[in-house]
Amino acid sequence: MIEYFLIFSLFLFPAYAEPIPDYDKPYSPIFTDKPVYTWTDKIKMKIIAPSWNTDNHLIDSIGGDNDNPIKVSTREHSLKPYRFTETDVNSGIFSAEVILTGFLHDADGDGTVDTNPRTSGNGPTSGFLEVGRDSAVTISFEFADGVIVTESVPVRWNVGTIEFAEDHFLTDQTAQIRIIDQDMNLNPESLDHLPLLVSSDADVAGLEVDAIETSESSGVFAANIFFTQNTPSSGNRLFATPGNNIYAKYNDHTLPKPYTTSDHQEITDVAKLDSAVPATERINNSQILFSDSFGNQISEFSINKQMQIVGSISNAQDFAQEFVYIFQVRDSTNTVVSVSWIQGQVSPNQSLDVSQSWIPKTTGEHTVETFVWSSLSEPTALSPVNAAEIFVQ
Repeated sequence: MIEYFLIFSLFLFPAYAEPIPDYDKPYSPIFTDKPVYTWTDKIKMKIIAPSWNTDNHLIDSIGGDNDNPIKVSTREHSLKPYRFTETDVNSGIFSAEVILTGFLHDADGDGTVDTNPRTSGNGPTSGFLEVGRDSAVTISFEFADGVIVTESVPVRWNVGTIEFAEDHFLTDQTAQIRIIDQDMNLNPESLDHLPLLVSSDADVAGLEVDAIETSESSGVFAANIFFTQNTPSSGNRLFATPGNNIYAKYNDHTLPKPYTTSDHQEITDVAKLDSAVPATERINNSQILFSDSFGNQISEFSINKQMQIVGSISNAQDFAQEFVYIFQVRDSTNTVVSVSWIQGQVSPNQSLDVSQSWIPKTTGEHTVETFVWSSLSEPTALSPVNAAEIFVQ
């Protein structure tokens, strides 16, 4: 009866034991959080090793002794043994981190070395490892005596990119500029900074602003630029007038092969600035008047007798406005018989009279029109068209 009970109990309550490692086919795959790293990245590593989950009730660790060590290494430097700890009780998954510390290099071109290369630590999050520009990091785990599993990931520099958030901005808007350069994530546990040069057609010297990393270890940097039309560039405020191109420039000093470590490259982007005032409200174009050669206003017009077409414009904006004032005359058949223009600049809150002489060659009804444009090459109407009807005798 006792024998029957023991046998029955074995069926009802099966016994559990830790799996025995298969030394011929070790199952301990190694994973990293990225397929490729740059020279100052943080590498997050995991090893799936259920055979090394020796205590179901405790957080186990592996690799921290010389019997079955884990080694994290580059060609010239290594951390061994390096301890990995279990991610949770009874998970059988072990993790660790190592921060790459690069090599001595001036990463932003200011003449100062920006890195602190060093190799130290024994895990799981205390490791620092020196690495070159074009290298690799290898993680190896001695699963059992003479049985080693490995995983390698490349380390290399990248070419940075720069871009404005938009192609066009208005004078009252904020322009955001974004730089992506993983190589400038020099400290993966804090926000890094890098210098950025912005300029405009109106201020070619421009100013240097500080682009700040958007989050720890992102390698993405952002800077906000504001615009001024009546004060010099300062801080994050750039002097630029409507119609200007806006330029952003970043010097990349961490270029991959075939560049050398002493090479650098300008990375640029361009956007356009326009006025926040609607185009046809920027200049007030007053009613057309007519005068004789002495400036006396006239209302009767004779063939072959010189007259002055007189216009007046005013600029209510708080910045100077380039303009082209165009005079056009059409006869009774709608044929254009005269076109002329005046180019200039009207200061903030300034009024300006403009005039052009014309000698009528035919009698009859004529239409005189005036236009105010931003330029002849890139015409934008700055005011509605003015027109006046006259009769030439």
